[in-house]
Amino acid sequence: MQKPLILVSNDDGITSRGILNLVNVMKELGEVLVVAPNSPQSGMGHAITVGDTLRLNESFLFKDVKAYECSGTPADCVKMARHFVLKGNRQPDIVVSGVNHGSNTSISVLYSGTMSAAIEGAIEGTPAIGFSLCDYSHQADFSHTLEFIKKITQQVLKKGLPKGTALNVNFPPKRNEAIKGVRVCRQANAKWVEDFDQRFDPNGRSYFWMTGNFVNFDKGEDNDEWAIANNYVSVVPCQFDLTAHQAIPILNEAWDILD
Repeated sequence: MQKPLILVSNDDGITSRGILNLVNVMKELGEVLVVAPNSPQSGMGHAITVGDTLRLNESFLFKDVKAYECSGTPADCVKMARHFVLKGNRQPDIVVSGVNHGSNTSISVLYSGTMSAAIEGAIEGTPAIGFSLCDYSHQADFSHTLEFIKKITQQVLKKGLPKGTALNVNFPPKRNEAIKGVRVCRQANAKWVEDFDQRFDPNGRSYFWMTGNFVNFDKGEDNDEWAIANNYVSVVPCQFDLTAHQAIPILNEAWDILD
C-alpha cells in the first residue's frame, strides 16, 4: 500500500528544534514533504502575502526528506505546497504543523501561525493538526511529546476528522512526572491583558514593546488550560467557520431594520 503523504510546516521557521522533532516522527508514518518559513513567523495568525513577492528555495536540512523554505507566512507555506510544489500531483493526506515552541491554548489559537498552517489544510479539506509544547525555550525538551504525536497522528490518518476541522494539540512542559494522558476538550476562556511599554532609542525617538499578563477566567475542568496545568495533553477541535450561530436568532428578533 502507498504510504500517506504528510505535509509538515510550522511558524518558528524551518531551522527550529520543534520542526526537526516533528519531521523525525512523521518519517515513521509516511512520505514527508516540508514547506516551512525561512524565518520565525510567530503571532502571524492567518496572514497571507498579497503585496510582496514570495520566494521558495529547496532546503537540505532533513535527511531523506524533500523540503523547501518559503519567505512567506505559515498559511503561505501550505498554499505553496498544495498549489505549486504538488501542482498536478498527489495532494497531502494530512497536514501537521509545529512542534511550536510555546503554548497555543485558549485565545492564543487566534494569533497562532502554527494553527494557521493547520487551519489552511482544513480549509482545503485535508485533515490537519497543530502541535505545540508549552515551553518557549529554543532548547526545549520534546522527548516526552514524541510518542503522543505519533499516536495522535495515527488516529487521524486512520479515522479522519470531521469536515472543516483541525486539531489544536498542546503538550505540558517536561516535568518530573510522566504525562497522565490525553484529553479532548474545549478552548478555555482566557486572554492576554496587554500593556505597551514606551521606550526611547538613542536618538530620543519613542517605540513600544508589548507586554502583559495571561489571565484565565475559566474555572472549568473540561478546557485546555486545565488539562495542561494538570499534566495532560490537550486536544481541541477547531474550525474556520467563525459564525456565532447562536447570535443569529437574537439579532433577527432584536433588530428592527431587517426585512
